[in-house]
Amino acid sequence: MFKHEKNLLHEVRVDAPNPNYAAMLQEQLGGPQGELKAALQYLSQSFRIKDPEIRDLFLDIAAEELSHMEMVAAAINMLNGHAPDANNATIGNVEAHVLTGLTPMLSNASGYLWTAAYINETGDLAADILSNIAAEQRAKVVYEYLYRQINDKGVRDTIDFLLNREEAHNAMFREAFNKIQDTGSLKDWGITKDSKLYFNLSTPGGQFFNADNPQPPSFNDPNQRNN
Repeated sequence: MFKHEKNLLHEVRVDAPNPNYAAMLQEQLGGPQGELKAALQYLSQSFRIKDPEIRDLFLDIAAEELSHMEMVAAAINMLNGHAPDANNATIGNVEAHVLTGLTPMLSNASGYLWTAAYINETGDLAADILSNIAAEQRAKVVYEYLYRQINDKGVRDTIDFLLNREEAHNAMFREAFNKIQDTGSLKDWGITKDSKLYFNLSTPGGQFFNADNPQPPSFNDPNQRNN
């Protein structure tokens, strides 16, 4: 069961309308690294998780991603202003002026509609958690790009909050990954000689990584930030 609370997770404000930037921000509404993708990916993955704590984690983060989506849509609404102006709309934002009456669409910054093909789910906790860690990292990168291209203090405050929440989710998924060692697809790591071979196929070059004792990825400090 889900319940909608009318208050946004974090206050959203903009200093001034900016339709061009509204189109850019669409990337995090309906793009492949956006909030809708994250919410539905974690929700879909949760359906067959048997570990109750990890299942709750997936569902809690999925629900929060929906609240992030609500924040992004609110910011896009404010940035779009009040009057449709298709003649001066940018590529990727025309439909908002001629089709949706400025209602944010489930599309990316180029106007391509959201698709369920963005969703990754394997039924294997290790694979899904690593996919989610990567999803959070990619979302952070997009938000960082967006942050650098706007001076609006209100928009920057919203993006800063979302960036920090992506980092929090990243840390939570890393902690969950540490709890599932020797399960699922992690059981058979490094059991044959083939798993310890390194093919040095760079010429000129050299072997810079040690393949003698491969280890599965481990995130011992879930609070450590990525650089």
